[in-house]
Amino acid sequence: MNNYRKNLVFTAACIGMCFFGISMITLGSVLPALTTKLALDNLQATALVTFLPLGMLVGSLVFGPIVDRFGHKALLVPSCIIVLLGMEGLSFFSSIPMLQLSIICIGFGGGILNGETNALVADISNEEEKGSRLSLLGMFYGLGALGIPTLLGVLSKHYTFETILQGIGVIMLAGIFYCIPIRFPAPKQAQGFPVKKGLGLLKESSLLLLSFILFFQSGIEGVCNNWSTLYFGQTTDIPANQALVALTCMVAGLTVARMLLVILFKKIKQETVLLCSLILTAIGFGLLTFSPGFIRAASGMVLIGAGLASTFPVILSILGSRYASLSGTAFGVALVIALIGQTLLNSLMGIASQNIGIEIYPYMMIASLIIMLFLFKRSLK
Repeated sequence: MNNYRKNLVFTAACIGMCFFGISMITLGSVLPALTTKLALDNLQATALVTFLPLGMLVGSLVFGPIVDRFGHKALLVPSCIIVLLGMEGLSFFSSIPMLQLSIICIGFGGGILNGETNALVADISNEEEKGSRLSLLGMFYGLGALGIPTLLGVLSKHYTFETILQGIGVIMLAGIFYCIPIRFPAPKQAQGFPVKKGLGLLKESSLLLLSFILFFQSGIEGVCNNWSTLYFGQTTDIPANQALVALTCMVAGLTVARMLLVILFKKIKQETVLLCSLILTAIGFGLLTFSPGFIRAASGMVLIGAGLASTFPVILSILGSRYASLSGTAFGVALVIALIGQTLLNSLMGIASQNIGIEIYPYMMIASLIIMLFLFKRSLK
């Protein structure tokens, strides 16, 4: 029998999720300084950024079968190391090919950690605590994502971004050393991965319905991150610095809501929480319409972040219960579809803003939420 201490394993998962938050935000935070340092033009900078989602997609594709066959420890510690090496590469390398390799490492390790940590927490949690534990795990994504720009903002007056990243790397290394000696749950398919059964998941209508909810969820988050400041700049009188503050409000709203969900999931059905959250998100986007001022825009972004907070914990909790024997693979399918959704909705937003106008942004997001609501209702039948 494989004996492990649940709290120690959960802490390791939270460290991994924090690494994922760091992997998602580091490049964007240092890109202006990196562009200045290497005298990159917009095309070269854009070319660098495209390697992050590429690495994430590959990481999300490979982690599931490996986790189900070899166990969680086989990936959690190595993927943390890969993220750390990639992040340090941004501080040490000036060669474009080496920077591209570093960015692929950040995305690849982050893509693995996103699925791996969620699958791990789902596996060690009973049915009653799955939702709340996954919400608490998600909070650590927010801590990692908020921590990097905060530290860079505070310390950049005194240190270069390279020195700051190297210092953060020391802290991350301490987290890796914590994870190394911990005993993790045994592999679910230790005798060999059932390829036929794994491929059979692609035909599961329930898995696909739930995955396409994450398709739109991830797309909405991506569009919010990439288009909100541009929307405020072109449709309102909100200054650029206040537009960035409003964007930060979304991440803050999401992080705080994940803390509250730990309690809410113990008292209210997770299905009810998700339905209310989708309505809350729609209200948030409603506040962004008709040229809002800063207060209304910031309030709307807080509601959007808070409303989006429950979708991943609820959907992954349901997936973890329905596909317990191949949870890693099921999570991998769902997260790949989610990443595709983020790419496609961003592209669609670009096309729509070019042909119709950026004013379409909040309405397009509300339409996406209505589709999510319809899909979720179907998945419960």
